[in-house]
Amino acid sequence: MTSTEVAGKLGVVVIAHNDEALVGDAIRSVLDQGPVVAEVVAVDDGSSDGTARVLDELAALHPRLRVVHRTVNSGGCGTPRNDGVRAVTAPIVIFLDSDDVLPEGAAETLVAAAERHGAPVAVGACVRRELPEGRDVRWQPALYREPAVLESSDDLLPLVHDTLCVNKVYDRAFLSEHGIRFPEGRCVYEDFLFTARVLAAAPRVAVVPDTVYIWHVRRAGARLSISLDRDAVANWEARIAAHRTAVETFEAAGRKELAAACRTKFLEHDLRLYARDLREHDAAYRAAWWELTRAYLGTFGEGEIAAAAAPARWAARFVLAAAEPRDLERLSRLTADPARLLPPYALGGDVPVWSEDLPVELDGVDTLPLDRLPLLVDGDLRAGTTGGAGAGMGGSLRLTVRDLYGRLSVAVPRTARVDFVPRGADAPARTEWTELTEGPAGWSGRVPAGLTGLAREGRRSGNRGVQLWDVRATVTCADGSAVTTALRLPTQRQRRSLVPSSRYGVLLVRQYTTANGSLAVRLAPGVRDGLRAIGAKLRRISRSSH
Repeated sequence: MTSTEVAGKLGVVVIAHNDEALVGDAIRSVLDQGPVVAEVVAVDDGSSDGTARVLDELAALHPRLRVVHRTVNSGGCGTPRNDGVRAVTAPIVIFLDSDDVLPEGAAETLVAAAERHGAPVAVGACVRRELPEGRDVRWQPALYREPAVLESSDDLLPLVHDTLCVNKVYDRAFLSEHGIRFPEGRCVYEDFLFTARVLAAAPRVAVVPDTVYIWHVRRAGARLSISLDRDAVANWEARIAAHRTAVETFEAAGRKELAAACRTKFLEHDLRLYARDLREHDAAYRAAWWELTRAYLGTFGEGEIAAAAAPARWAARFVLAAAEPRDLERLSRLTADPARLLPPYALGGDVPVWSEDLPVELDGVDTLPLDRLPLLVDGDLRAGTTGGAGAGMGGSLRLTVRDLYGRLSVAVPRTARVDFVPRGADAPARTEWTELTEGPAGWSGRVPAGLTGLAREGRRSGNRGVQLWDVRATVTCADGSAVTTALRLPTQRQRRSLVPSSRYGVLLVRQYTTANGSLAVRLAPGVRDGLRAIGAKLRRISRSSH
């Protein structure tokens, strides 16, 4: 379908509240989409900064832009989006938040797909861009690997995992016919409910693999987005309420299969997302979270829990069985990505269970493929002397593959490939191999870390300051099976080293545990970067002591 054929088809609703510094970039990303965009309706939701002024100035320059001014803030995103839909006259509509952008060609790609297939909804891939690092993470990548047209209820089931409303275009007549609107007022997860209402109407959906939305995530910003602000347990309570309403929406529409898929998604995504961080909160939060979660999981049937993948179903059963918060370190690591089941490995008779005093069955441990088990591969970096520039110089990394209920003893680990990956990259900068030898703790091997070489690779890629490296291993077994996972750093082995380097003078090396429990390496090559890293650490310690 040509640009001429889709020209003037799309209206874009941009919502903004106190975002004067960023809303201009959002608007410009829409105007740059070309003739497919007939109009842009920007809704200022009662801003108290200069957002209204910025929008009015842009509207004076661009005839396609109209501004709707709300005098009182609505408290959420639903009301301004509804206002925008009412103001749009184009036949197709898309939504954009004021701190995000549309990538080049996104609008035409989505509209062309919708028109080509006669689909009331077209959807594409969203990328979460972590700022200021610029690291991109594709949202629900499995859904957007190839073009598709979804027509049956079964076809739509995977889309319950994509609760975003912004990476889609909608036929306005379809929304009007089915009375589909956002919830008004304060609603933290309004997109859950809107998306459920869309899917419950069973539209034909055109899928494109292209990236059509850039979701900016600013975790260090002065103001987190409503959905990312999870410090209070009220956020979890709101998420449960939104999920419950989404399930009820599917059930009321007679879409039982979508309701069941939505419940499974809650276990595999929402529960894991919050459970992995639970140990970081205070006792009051933990107790409230535990009570809310057990009450909601109690509404799930055993069949719905069993439908979830391990380890999500194990985590759900554990929370249901435990009357109060416990074993939070194990729960955190089990629900992280990658999942890891920390010892002890108890048995109830011959059946793997959570613990002797809480014998929740860990079903599937004896039958699941190795690459679906929450295996442990430990790593321990020894910085040593970084005297040479070759990949083999500059310390070593020892890895140990731990057994899990005898599964590795049967498979017999033979070799490990270790990848050193720059933070934010997909491909490794260097790969090393080692044979594995069985011992009392598991199967172990050692590879050269080549820290000076890593630092050099980082600088070649443009990173002139402190560098972050992730480490992952692919273990291949005698039976032909293989599993890839990030290494785990045992907490007692976190350390820093300031070692001499013939290339950089000194190299500050720190191995540490990431938020998901994985081993990472921080390199500061040279005296200046090393001292800067040390100074930053001292400042953090000073702030935390006040």
